[in-house]
Amino acid sequence: MSDETKPQADPAVEAELAGVPEELLEKETDALARLREDLDAAKQEVLYAKAETQNVRRRLEKDIADARVYAATGFARDILSVSDNLSRALDAIPLDLREDEQLKSLVAGLEATGRELEKVFGLHGITRIAATGLPLDPNQHQAMLEVPSNDAEPGTVLQELQAGYMIKDRLLRPAMVAVAKKPD
Repeated sequence: MSDETKPQADPAVEAELAGVPEELLEKETDALARLREDLDAAKQEVLYAKAETQNVRRRLEKDIADARVYAATGFARDILSVSDNLSRALDAIPLDLREDEQLKSLVAGLEATGRELEKVFGLHGITRIAATGLPLDPNQHQAMLEVPSNDAEPGTVLQELQAGYMIKDRLLRPAMVAVAKKPD
């Protein structure tokens, strides 16, 4: 070991080590250097382990937050068919029957139920996707058919066949739509 790489010792320690053979001192110095390297490697591993633990903790916190926000997704998808059927039932009642005194309270009850269902959707972050009159957005709309039209730009949604919904920032169900195309 050269003099440049030897650690600096204080004079009292050097006087004490004066009688120790050079070979033994070199072995001890090498062993000490290896121990320092091992200590540095262990410190680095501990830092990596801490960082990984922190990353896992963050991922778990995000997963828990997502689970809270999106827990109702399966139920919401299922209840959308109830909303669709309620809307179809209301749409199927002709205007003249809506004015019939015997059916007025039934129609009012169905409409109130629809409003309450929309209110509950709103409380859980479930919102209806806008479609009619907008350009087709493949992330939110599913084109079911193309309709020739001179009145609308090609790719514009002309009609909503089935409402689409989002839950927070995720697609729950795409809106099924009819899209304008150039006439033949």
